[in-house]
Amino acid sequence: MSKIITSPAALNEESEQENRIFASPKERLEFYRNEIHFETTNLSSRTNAYLSAQAFLVIAYASSMANVNPQWGVIFTLVVPLMLAIFGVVSSLMAWPGIKAACDIIDHWYLKQSGLLRSDPVMGQAYDDSPLFSSWESTDKGHKTALLFSKRTPWMFFVFWLCLGTFAVLVHVIYPVV
Repeated sequence: MSKIITSPAALNEESEQENRIFASPKERLEFYRNEIHFETTNLSSRTNAYLSAQAFLVIAYASSMANVNPQWGVIFTLVVPLMLAIFGVVSSLMAWPGIKAACDIIDHWYLKQSGLLRSDPVMGQAYDDSPLFSSWESTDKGHKTALLFSKRTPWMFFVFWLCLGTFAVLVHVIYPVV
């Protein structure tokens, strides 16, 4: 369950509650990093599953377009590739909300982490204890750039499938078999 904090009083209340939960700022930072890691793994799994499905669809599309059976090849090369393109468009539209949600959650945890690092001068030492973590990664520019591939991929495949579907139809309109 996600809640959006809109007022300074709510932010202070949440901050006080977190102070009671975590014994130290370092524990809080570790919690934020663990949440970021978990959500990044979740996003990676969703993106990998989506790309694997798209790869199989592209292979099936190419194979179906190569059908040269004289009896039913013409209708097959129109119907099957068009259906695969429609399925690709629909799967892209269905993958988008899950990928976007994972990116939004990652944004949320990065925002909380950045707020902690900016607000607590003691965190300098805890921050330096993790050499694989750089200040570039904790800025909006850093992590948002890292999320762009996952965010753009469904829309790129959406356009790709629209083009392939159009191509399958145009091939039969421009080069009709007599």
